[in-house]
Amino acid sequence: MGSDKQFRRILVTGGAGFIGANFVRHVADRHPEVEITVLDLLTYAGNIHNLDGVRGQITFVEGDIRDAKTVDEAVAGQDAVVHFAAESHNDNAIFDPQPFISTNIEGTFRLLQAVRKYDVRFHHISTDEVYGDMPLSSTAKFTEDSPYRPSSPYAASKAASDQLVRAWVRTYGVKATISNCSNNYGPWQHVEKFIPRQITNVLCGLPVQIYGDGRAVRDWIAVEDQCSAVWAVLERGRIGETYIVSAGGECSNIEIARMILQTMGRSGDHPDAGIEFVRDRPGADQRYALDASRIRRQLGWEPQSTDFGQGLAKTVEWYEEHRSWWEAVKGETEQHYADMARCQDGGRQ
Repeated sequence: MGSDKQFRRILVTGGAGFIGANFVRHVADRHPEVEITVLDLLTYAGNIHNLDGVRGQITFVEGDIRDAKTVDEAVAGQDAVVHFAAESHNDNAIFDPQPFISTNIEGTFRLLQAVRKYDVRFHHISTDEVYGDMPLSSTAKFTEDSPYRPSSPYAASKAASDQLVRAWVRTYGVKATISNCSNNYGPWQHVEKFIPRQITNVLCGLPVQIYGDGRAVRDWIAVEDQCSAVWAVLERGRIGETYIVSAGGECSNIEIARMILQTMGRSGDHPDAGIEFVRDRPGADQRYALDASRIRRQLGWEPQSTDFGQGLAKTVEWYEEHRSWWEAVKGETEQHYADMARCQDGGRQ
């Protein structure tokens, strides 16, 4: 059964984060009749300035999805909840998994209880990392029927939250859907993440840093395409269904690093000039690749930004033009990476 409903009032959790804020902008621009409430704790990854330009079109609530009272009050009266709020950075999860367990699992539980109470439509944003990885030699792709084999604390926490959603659909009849998306890139992404970190490293005169040998492959999608997919699932998705979201943008980390350096005019005579190779993450995944046939077939969704090189160039331009947005946190981000590397070198109890 499809949801097939027009939503007048929606709650967006994590709406001041990277993907959440882009989704708020997407809805505000294309569906101005929708009343948007953003619930965000404004942790380091949430930034109220991510919503500059649409603040007058939304209601903002600073609060924690783990707090039952806050969630209950935010969900009451809504037509739908779109749940982006999550701890999401793998390096941080390896360093300290506790916030990922409490936010991603307990927070999702609180939201499910509230949407159950008020009979509110629920869409849960998840990740391709729940499926684990594939060998670099493989040409297969994950589908919605692939088994869950999470490799990291972050992926395990998201896998657990996905299963909570499915249980609440089956047991309590909650009207929910799930989307598992590939790696997003685009504006407003925190500089701890791979693409913006490398772009801002170059702008700061630092080397591009690559884990391991750089051969690891990720499946990339422009954040605007992710946003249009989420809206399609919210409006037309079948209740209880899971949808993989991908633009088929497979690319290795070393290829992306070279593209960034070339786009920014910093490539040298050697293809790896300007690149520093560092120790890989513990348990690092090799290859992600997704088959988005279901969302295309059922909902007619298609990605619009399919030229990754062009999308990457636009992203470089955005960070060049918005230095004041990221410069304030760049130093502490690089210090955090250095601290994590020291802990990895010395061991952590």
